[in-house]
Amino acid sequence: MRERLPDYLKRPIIDTEKTRNVRKILKVNYLNTVCENARCPNKNECYTKNTATFLIMGDICTRNCKYCSISSEKPKEIDNDEPMHIANAVKDLGLKYAVITSVTRDDLNDGGAKHFAKCIYEIRKSCPNTKIEILTPDFKGNKGALDIIINAHPDVFNHNIETVREVFKTARPQGNYDKSLEVLEYIKQNSDITTKSGFMIGLGETVEQIKETMLDLKNAGCDILTIGQYIQPTKAHLPVEKYYSLDEYEYLKTLAKDSGFSRFQIGPLVRSSYNACEI
Repeated sequence: MRERLPDYLKRPIIDTEKTRNVRKILKVNYLNTVCENARCPNKNECYTKNTATFLIMGDICTRNCKYCSISSEKPKEIDNDEPMHIANAVKDLGLKYAVITSVTRDDLNDGGAKHFAKCIYEIRKSCPNTKIEILTPDFKGNKGALDIIINAHPDVFNHNIETVREVFKTARPQGNYDKSLEVLEYIKQNSDITTKSGFMIGLGETVEQIKETMLDLKNAGCDILTIGQYIQPTKAHLPVEKYYSLDEYEYLKTLAKDSGFSRFQIGPLVRSSYNACEI
């Protein structure tokens, strides 16, 4: 039996003129968002702030992570007009800080790095004062792909470790914990781009393992850390092993400081791009 969702993880449904306008802009520009496709609990709150996290390269992933609600099957062709549509939406929404993520596209030679770069260039052409954060897959550790990202120079490069080492293979069978660390380290060693990563808790990890993951990320040169509660999308996904209390989240903030992080967001509803402009 699934454990009952604590009240502090429940979010109200919000339907206002502002949220409807955000949906309209996304629809007109044929855009996907991680807000919708990954069933983010903060979706309506973000829409009321006139913002959303763009999901590029389609809504079908080539990997099958056991915590994620995005479909996994053969993906469609890349939409070459998508970068322009992203830039149009950023302008229409008046975003001062744009966050772009993607499905994993292992079917592409560069994992979609050129497409990320095109999105960055298009936004910079139409909205030169907008800061850009990208949340990318691991690109299989392809340094050529990472060099493409470095040359495009987003303001923040985010790649999520997602779980502690001991849970990683169960949650992300097609990923590699050390390779994710190497991706972050490569960006940090070869650029002045701010790096960011995050992970979920509630999948059976221990506090000591959480601390070790923090230290692994810090040692990889990660500047910004996010930690939030895993919420099971459907019964087909990994079950929640634990809902952390609010007091426990306060303790994790202390651990983050002790691990050397001065910039972090840690809380039950924290997600990678949640209030990203405020960190």
